[in-house]
Amino acid sequence: MKKYKQIIVANWKMKLDVDEAINLSKELKELLAGESIVDKKIVLCPSFLAIHDVARILKDSGISLGAQDVFYEEEGAFTGEVSPENLKDLGCEYIIVGHSERRAMGEADEVVNKKAQAVLDNNMIPIICVGETLVEYEAGEAETVLARQVSKVLENLDNKYFILAYEPIWSISTSGSGKTITASEAINQINILKKSIPEHLKDFDIIYGGSVKSDTVGEFSKDFKGALVGGASLKAQTFFDLIKNS
Repeated sequence: MKKYKQIIVANWKMKLDVDEAINLSKELKELLAGESIVDKKIVLCPSFLAIHDVARILKDSGISLGAQDVFYEEEGAFTGEVSPENLKDLGCEYIIVGHSERRAMGEADEVVNKKAQAVLDNNMIPIICVGETLVEYEAGEAETVLARQVSKVLENLDNKYFILAYEPIWSISTSGSGKTITASEAINQINILKKSIPEHLKDFDIIYGGSVKSDTVGEFSKDFKGALVGGASLKAQTFFDLIKNS
């Protein structure tokens, strides 16, 4: 598998309707067509409803398609869920699992682990999110929390390539904490994550997600292999500038 200098993942969450996702995909495709980004992997993760249309637009563009979540079973009586096989059939290559917003709705590490394995079983790449809350951070528990999350979400995973996304929940703009993590703090957390990864798992990259913007992405790209981007990916020019600065 080709290794990239930076992996930039756009998580559009539930922010765009289908037409908006289509238009944004077209704009980004045009902007990136004139740039040399062979050393960077760009991944767009629209809502489930927009995946089919966005896949059509991104065909042969070099931009990869991802999804924001998945279920861990291939088929069955699981109302409202989407299987990894379905997403692969639509052209998805990357799947976000364990995002903090999913965890806030009750998704446990054990479920994240099952989802990551299901993604790997279907020859896609899981973007596995971990991160501590403000309460945990201020209590000095970040290291313990991260070590526990990593050990559980990676338990018994096949030795295939995956991406670990560190998102300090308290540093995300939607958290309302008003706090942001410094680059030096983030580097310290990288070391914690690396120490917690099981020894048999050798093929992975660690990216950062926590209110990344075009003027701050450079600070993190020195030590992280990329970024998981939320709000700053919703406007074509803003996201394009972030990619160039990464």
